[in-house]
Amino acid sequence: MGWTALSVDGSDTSVNDIKNDVTNFEFATPRGVQDVTGVDKSAMERLLLLADFSITLNGVFNDEADKSHATFKDVATTSVARTVTLTVSGQTIAPECLFTDYALTRAADGSLVWSAPGVLANGTAPAWS
Repeated sequence: MGWTALSVDGSDTSVNDIKNDVTNFEFATPRGVQDVTGVDKSAMERLLLLADFSITLNGVFNDEADKSHATFKDVATTSVARTVTLTVSGQTIAPECLFTDYALTRAADGSLVWSAPGVLANGTAPAWS
């Protein structure tokens, strides 16, 4: 299934379309859970807590302007939230994320690939629209 949008803001807030550089990714929208089971119960009772978001993008090195390397090369030296926009089948989710790493791997076959993990930045629950 082709994704309509997969973009990440650069540290300068420009929207960079990197979907052609990304080979695979995973993201999650978990909720915290609190155990509130009293001793009078014979099964678990829980409350849903805060929402979260995490993503790991993986791709091939591309140093063209506004592509993956330009987007992530300053992750180690900047502390900015970046909008991640994911659109598939007319559904969009666009959380603000902090990227925590930009790891490059040069394999024995000469390929140069990267991985960039991100986490929710601003306390706004991610939602599909």
